[in-house]
Amino acid sequence: MKALSAALQSHLSSATTTLCWCWKITRRDGAVLGFTDHDAPVSFAGVSYAAATGFTAGEVASSADLSVDNLSVMGALSDDGLNERDLAAGAFDGAAIEIWRVNWAAPDQRVLLRAGTLGEVKRGRTAFEAEVRGLAQALNQPVGRVFAHTCDAVLGDARCGVAVTAAAGVVAAVTDARRFSAAGMTAAAGWFSHGVVTFSQGANAGRAMEVKRHTLSGSAAQFELWQPMSEAIAPGDTFTVTVGCDHAFSTCKTKFANAVNFRGQPYMIGADAALAAVSSSTPLDGGSRYGN
Repeated sequence: MKALSAALQSHLSSATTTLCWCWKITRRDGAVLGFTDHDAPVSFAGVSYAAATGFTAGEVASSADLSVDNLSVMGALSDDGLNERDLAAGAFDGAAIEIWRVNWAAPDQRVLLRAGTLGEVKRGRTAFEAEVRGLAQALNQPVGRVFAHTCDAVLGDARCGVAVTAAAGVVAAVTDARRFSAAGMTAAAGWFSHGVVTFSQGANAGRAMEVKRHTLSGSAAQFELWQPMSEAIAPGDTFTVTVGCDHAFSTCKTKFANAVNFRGQPYMIGADAALAAVSSSTPLDGGSRYGN
């Protein structure tokens, strides 16, 4: 149950109310944005909540157990706040969100109704819809290590120990927002697969994306990214790309000579072997099945 101030409770008990919704979004880079469904800006606690964004909220789903509370917020995209470019670049992934019910005539009369993080975002050129996940969402996240054949370290971190290097390149030709080529990069095919491309010049300057596939076509290196860049890639754009790792033991051993720091269990038996029935044709002691 929410605790209301005496002033807000008195306002809610009156015959006429002046209420609005306010949303505060705090991105992981520290940027704070405020939005409201009121027809004029609302300010409180040092944040100004913009009114010209068309923000609306869907139905709130809540329960008394530990299941995740979910609701959706919808709004128009604009260069002043949320835009398709920033959403595509992941600037709002995992952003913290607070949803307030506010008396716009006296913003000190307010109550925090929901707090959580932004989940799945559906976007277009003019509008978006974002899922708001409640605080119980954190309980659904894996904690600790998981036994697996692959390594669970991040390439180059303290547990891995590999010194990650980056190569510089210039876009020579573009197929689409995911695929481009660069001349003069002599690394073997696959060397940059699972690495990270970071653009240093061009419309995507400062933005990065993981490499899905790195191949060679003559003297040109071909790159395919996992997802399209938010802006068009153009010939002449400069970038750096780091070596990639697929976290397999063979890669760790042969590509990086780092088998001693491998953080997986490469010889762990699989589910098929663990659950397979014992065959009568294979004696457990390795001797004759006839006992001699």
